[in-house]
Formats: sequence, structure tokens, C-alpha cells
Amino acid sequence: MPFGDCEDKLWEAMKPRFKPRTVSDPNAKYARHLVNGTGPFAAPAARPAPAYHDAKATLARVVRRTPEVVVKVTGRKKGARHLGAHFDYIGRQGDVAIETRDGEQITTKNDVERIADEWSDPLYWRRGTTVSAVAMVFSMPAGTNAETVKQAVREAAERLIGDNHDYVMALHTDTDRPHVHLTVQAEGVDRRRFDPRREDLFRFRETFAEALRSRGVEAEATPRYTRGQGRAGTSMALTQLRARIRSGASRQPTEADLRQAREAMQIALGKAKQPPFVSKTRDRWTETKRKYEVAAQKLDRTGDREDRRLARDVRQFIQERATIETIPDRMLRDAEKRVRDAQARTKPDQQVDKGVPRGTPPPTRRR
Repeated sequence: MPFGDCEDKLWEAMKPRFKPRTVSDPNAKYARHLVNGTGPFAAPAARPAPAYHDAKATLARVVRRTPEVVVKVTGRKKGARHLGAHFDYIGRQGDVAIETRDGEQITTKNDVERIADEWSDPLYWRRGTTVSAVAMVFSMPAGTNAETVKQAVREAAERLIGDNHDYVMALHTDTDRPHVHLTVQAEGVDRRRFDPRREDLFRFRETFAEALRSRGVEAEATPRYTRGQGRAGTSMALTQLRARIRSGASRQPTEADLRQAREAMQIALGKAKQPPFVSKTRDRWTETKRKYEVAAQKLDRTGDREDRRLARDVRQFIQERATIETIPDRMLRDAEKRVRDAQARTKPDQQVDKGVPRGTPPPTRRR
């Protein structure tokens, strides 16, 4: 049998079942909690009350426009070289400290390269072919305490992936929105790969928001349709391309924008129809508004002053969002405006007379 046919079997047989982490002691943080009586060993009275499980509190945060947390996957790093370049980026070439899972700070180039090598495949012929780490970013609006954001990200990582995957994080405050770059090792201790999907990202958002609320920061993680927002988020690459176009650094429109503009123009000219998901989005928002109205009626019947105030906020929220707008709706509105402007610029004497036979030359104009 050729070697290429059995390469994967040989790789699985030679790869060790346990990869020791030499960056820091994984039990150091556990020991600190045990000695200081914090974390899982904290007294029951010191733990925050689980108010975030209250549906009424969630409804109040939604209708009163509580800031929404943002969690995105920014990329998947393949190989030690690719991962090392990513570490240089989040560490700003050594200017920003990179923290490990145990809270230790890494600033030297050698330590960063060692982590990149540990997380990547050691065999040179497989280097760069498999995902070594998954890069994520957690952010909050401007004005949020940056240190609180970092602590909330660490708690979310410990609760969801800390038992199986190693990770590093770096706090960035060079923009208006404080954000944390979380880089997770793709292969876990149990050999399972970290590959977050939509449901996983929503779980990260919920845990991140809960950690922020437990620290006194108002935050929420709800789907777009519950807030009356129909515009879907875009990928990080497309966002960066559009930012380059707005800044004037590039004049080439993205392929996605060109495709959406062509489809919207076909719909505006009556040659195509809107996608089915647009009508489904409107129907779902109609059903959501109906549920909000039912909740407002129940709050009114309680007789409590705070409940009646919340019911008033719910009805105002529904009134301000009578309709929902998706990306095809916005593109169609722009296309219809262009069609109307083109028709308005057309002069009456330049329009074709249906009574004149085809091929008749236009009348000469006197100067």
C-alpha cells in the first residue's frame, strides 16, 4: 500500500494522546481559588443572584435598548507560521501583553513562538494543512470598562472551553469599543476539534453577557429578530473591504455588493422577485410583535407600577419598529430610487412615440 494512502492512520498512531502544556501550571488558578475561598469555593452569599434568568428582566433590557454584546470568529489559523503572525498582531509586536489561560502574561517572542509550535502539528509535511487555532473577538460599546470586559471574557472562556481547550487572550483599547481577542487551540485534550458554529457563538454571547451583568455592566445577548433588526451581520473580511472603500483607499466594490445591487435592480425593473426569506422575516417579526403585545397586557393586569411602566415601554418599542428592514429591502429601495431618477431625467421629446413606425429617423432640430 502506498504511503500516501495510510498517512492519516500512521499519523493517528504516532501522535501522542496527551500534549503537555509547558507554558504555565494549569492548576495554579485552581489552587488560588482554594486558598483564597473564591471562584467555585466562594461562600453562597457572595455569589450574585441569577437575575438574568428572569424573562421579565430580559424583556425590559430588550425594549430599553440595553447594549448588545458582540462575539465573532475572525479567522482560523493554519500552521505555526500563520498562528505566530496572528500572535504578533494581537500582541502588537510585544506592546500588548498576551495572557494565558492561567492569567500569566507573555511578552517575549520566544514564548509566543513556543505556544504557536505547541498548538500546531509537529510534522513538517502537515504544517499549514490543518487548523491550529480559532481566533475570536469579544467587544462592547464605547464607555464600557475595559478591564471588566476582559474579566467577563475570561469567565466565559473558562465556563465553555476551559476544561478541554487551551487559549490566550489580549485586551485592545486602541479603538472606541474595548475588545478582547481570544485565540483558542483547535485540538482539545479529548482530541475534539474546536469549530464554533452559530449556536456555539450564541452560547458565547449569552455567557459573555451574563458575566458582564454579574459585574454591574448592563449587557444583553438576543437574536436580531427579537429587537426588530433585519439586517444580518457581515464577515470581518467584507467589513474591512467596505471600510477601505469608504476611506478612499480602494475604489473597487466588493463582489457581494455588486451581486446584491444587480439582484435589486432586477427586482426593481420587475424581472425578478425578492427572496423567500424576506417575507419570512416580516412574518416572524409580526408574530414577535404579537407576543410582545400579549406580554404588555399581562403586565398591565398585575397592578404593579413597575409592570405598567414596562408595559408602556414595550408598546413604545413596538410602535417605533412597525416594520422590519432587511438587506434586500434596503438594496431594493436604493434601486427603485435610481430607476425613478433615471425616468425623471428622460425628456418627453426623447421618449419613443408608439405611433411612429420603427426605423423612422428622428426629426431634424433647428439651431
